[in-house]
Amino acid sequence: MMPRQNWTDERLDHFEKRVEERFDTFEGKVDERFKRVDERFTEVNERFKQIDKRFEQVDKRLERIETSICEMQGALLSTQRVMVQGFIAICTVMAGGFAAMAGVIS
Repeated sequence: MMPRQNWTDERLDHFEKRVEERFDTFEGKVDERFKRVDERFTEVNERFKQIDKRFEQVDKRLERIETSICEMQGALLSTQRVMVQGFIAICTVMAGGFAAMAGVIS
């Protein structure tokens, strides 16, 4: 077993000073790293603001597309209505023609 060393007041004072110096250095490094983290968060926040603006633009485009689709649906419904009416008119004329032809032939 090794003999135990005695710590003099001078050695303890030196040790305390050295520990304080190391903690001061460590705190400085930690502060610098937190400063860098804060800067990065600021950058990220700016990027998110840009992304929010782009999403607003996309929302506006989608609203215009939705409006256009609704207008097209209305136009298609009116076109369908006209086509059905035309089909009924053609069928009525054809039925009248067949009836007239049947009356002439009989």
